Amino acid sequence: MTERFLKKGYSRAGLTLALAFILTLVLAACGDPTATTAPVATTAAATTASAATTTAVATTTAATAPLGAPVSKSGFKGTLTYWALGYAPNGGNVFSKSTDAAVATFTKANPDIKVEIVGYTADNAGFAKIVNAVQSGTGVDAFRIPNDSLPVLVAQGAVAPIDDYLTAEDKADILPQLFDLVKFDGKLYAWPLWVPPVAMYLNVDVFKEKGIDLPKDSWTYDEFVDIAKKLTFTRANGEKVYGYSALVDPGLVDTWPIIMSDGALPLSTDNKKYTFNSPEGISGLKKLTDLALVHKVTPPDFGTQKQDDILTAMKSKLQAMWSRPSGDAGTLVAAGVNIEIRQIPIGKTGKNVSAGGVGMIAVAANKDKTRLAASNDLVKYMTSAGVEKDVPGYFLAPSARKSVTVVSPYNKFAPSAAVAWITPSLVVWPQVRTLIHPRLQEAILGKKTAEEALNTPADEANKLLAGN
Repeated sequence: MTERFLKKGYSRAGLTLALAFILTLVLAACGDPTATTAPVATTAAATTASAATTTAVATTTAATAPLGAPVSKSGFKGTLTYWALGYAPNGGNVFSKSTDAAVATFTKANPDIKVEIVGYTADNAGFAKIVNAVQSGTGVDAFRIPNDSLPVLVAQGAVAPIDDYLTAEDKADILPQLFDLVKFDGKLYAWPLWVPPVAMYLNVDVFKEKGIDLPKDSWTYDEFVDIAKKLTFTRANGEKVYGYSALVDPGLVDTWPIIMSDGALPLSTDNKKYTFNSPEGISGLKKLTDLALVHKVTPPDFGTQKQDDILTAMKSKLQAMWSRPSGDAGTLVAAGVNIEIRQIPIGKTGKNVSAGGVGMIAVAANKDKTRLAASNDLVKYMTSAGVEKDVPGYFLAPSARKSVTVVSPYNKFAPSAAVAWITPSLVVWPQVRTLIHPRLQEAILGKKTAEEALNTPADEANKLLAGN
């Protein structure tokens, strides 16, 4: 099963090396100063909490002199604009604080360069905003983006190749399978940053309240349902607590591991055919919809919830379990929420599965060679082990580099990274996923059966894939 999910190809990265490095590197202590749990370092770094599109000029200064920040030899003097997925100004979340500190350290090493940070949301609307901004050709020098949103911009000539800026050391350090996701016509078009897989957040205090033991990674779907039922209850004060929820959005795959737990893949291994409507996919989607329609362990608005809704519920101990990539773990820990991380419950395959994308930072095409070189210097630093030295806790998911160590709680997502199906780097993938998600919502809301929901997009998806 692992081999099936990690099959090397243009659309997914084989991530078993990430787990191998976790097991072989020596543990070291370094931490995120905003975290309330003791940090444990391991090899491993995420999409982050959604934030409204915002702009800020980084003013945070590093506590110590730069250790890993390079001195740019580009000759550029001026302001670079960096669009960061999930960034909120003034330390709005854990990622924002670490991004501010990293940018401040880079500009401290390069006083002639300023960096303006623009945040955009981790949803379909946010991805559309960054794509439009890059396509306009102005106001963007570097931008963090999931791998499946990159091909459209490359095809339009809006992204600059990075080959001239990659050293032999970079190539040896970055997990080699990840290059498949950024390679088009023989050139590389983005710096891989991290691999944030979906796992299950457990609200430990809710478990303790009901006297429920935390599950092991080997738990099954049936065990998960039993726990979710016990953790769906009404307190004496009238507060309603729900066992499980997740976000359903065209830009997210947070519920997909449950759908895939019986052996389904969204696409064939050669990415030429839509396969989510297989018997395994239909049974997997029914498992997801049953949580709402049969077992009644989800909130009434499951399927249409926003990220802030679930974050608030987790913080208020009104939500027991949440399937989500790693970025929100730091936000919850910083807010004092007692969480643990487990892999997604096992289905008929008998194996753990997950899903996710690869976070990467790309550089917008620009005829100004000095600006282009300075942008690559910034991005190379923001994806390297050097930034973790300067800003401990910067990496919020299993890293794309072998040399990076990642702190708790993000290191707990590494086992899920090793079994993750990675969203494909296909030009048509944003269109395909946009066809799929409304159908998932209809099934969750009881408007379509699982079979109807997964069959509906098949013809149109296959036409898109055939012409890709």
